[in-house]
Amino acid sequence: MKRIIILGVLALAALTAKADIPLWLRDVSISPDGKNIVFCYKGDLYKVSAKGGKAVRLTTLDSYECNPVWSPDGKEIAFASDRRGNFDVYVMAAEGGAARRLTFHSSAEIPSAFTPDGKYVLFSAAIQDPVESALFPKSVLTELYRVPAQGGRTEQVLGTPAEAVCYDPDGKRFFYQDCKGSESEWRKHHTSSITRDVWMYETATARHTNLTAREGEDRNPVLAPDGQTLYFLSERNGGSFNVYALPLGNPQAVRAVTRFHTHPVRFLSMSREGTLCYTYDGEIYVQPVQGKPEKLHIDLVRDDAPQLVTLKYSRGATSATVSPDGKQVAFVVRGEVFVTSVDYGTTRRSPILQQRKKG
Repeated sequence: MKRIIILGVLALAALTAKADIPLWLRDVSISPDGKNIVFCYKGDLYKVSAKGGKAVRLTTLDSYECNPVWSPDGKEIAFASDRRGNFDVYVMAAEGGAARRLTFHSSAEIPSAFTPDGKYVLFSAAIQDPVESALFPKSVLTELYRVPAQGGRTEQVLGTPAEAVCYDPDGKRFFYQDCKGSESEWRKHHTSSITRDVWMYETATARHTNLTAREGEDRNPVLAPDGQTLYFLSERNGGSFNVYALPLGNPQAVRAVTRFHTHPVRFLSMSREGTLCYTYDGEIYVQPVQGKPEKLHIDLVRDDAPQLVTLKYSRGATSATVSPDGKQVAFVVRGEVFVTSVDYGTTRRSPILQQRKKG
């Protein structure tokens, strides 16, 4: 019996230890020099060493911050924030601090890249289709824009959806994932005519080239430092999302870089030194292109306020009783007693019951 109790205590301790590990880290992006990683967790941005360890919280507002993008010199981070109502593009120092707002439209604006010279931030938004566009004007079918990193006038780059943009260092071309319809980006094992493909856009000739023309999902391109190989996420070979490499000189010679099972790899990025960074099963991994995946241990501290829950019911109330003056009605929902006003429609949990529970 004593042995069973000890084993139970050890199992409980193990579960408690695992509960402290932050899971479902999102929008992971490794810095150009490969030394730091910025990510989104519970609507805030954090920065951590590419070797793991303690994460530093960069944003502290009640708003939701996401989609961080490093500037080429690694000194600034562009990101999306809904602190003014809808998502706009902001830029802040890589060490954190006050952010400057770059976009002001009422649609959601999501950044994906800096231009190689660091002067502009590219972002996607459904603002205005070109007059010659044949696309249905829908919010999911965005256009690609750029805005000066120091603030200024927004310019349209492409009138067609171009998401997750990745520039060639010389600025002569960039790579992106397209969007053909309203299918959820989180859907797994999707095969149809509207799945995403990876494209190359040549800035001098305005030429688009589909590099992964197939029914399955191909997305999130990142260019290797040598400019000859493109890495991206794909659901090829009947499996879940994994990292694949595509030689630009021979786009058909695609090879697998990771071989994870069960869960999809998400949020791919790459440093100038060739270190891949992504998430799997909610945790961050780094991997040299010729090496093996390494899961990072991330420590972070949060002081979350209790989440208030608002419940609405139009049926299911029982034991309704009218007050002697006829101005209030008491009733029971989900085992709790509530009192509602007949005149004003105000409903409150019974204070008497709350006091009894406290006692």
